[in-house]
Amino acid sequence: MIKYAYFYNFANPLILAIILILLTMLPFTALSSAAADHSSLMKLISQNEDPRMEVKDLAFFLVTHDFDAVPKKDHVEVRIDGTVYKLMPNGQYPGLANETIASR
Repeated sequence: MIKYAYFYNFANPLILAIILILLTMLPFTALSSAAADHSSLMKLISQNEDPRMEVKDLAFFLVTHDFDAVPKKDHVEVRIDGTVYKLMPNGQYPGLANETIASR
């Protein structure tokens, strides 16, 4: 019985401290990733090229890179921090798509 009491007296504060540290780190990782989303999107669509990429292909490509992308008839809508970006595949031109802001 003494062994178990020693374990609980030692482990509980240590486990609580680790949980507290992890919980305080979460907001900082979310803020840093949210700030880089638009620049990451622009970097991704400008550094890759595929003249055969269509709307569904572009949406799938963006979703696999952790963007909130939805294919529409002739464009893909990407939502980043409340802003909706409209991406149209650009075929033979450099990059994957042309970007415009649909709404804020």
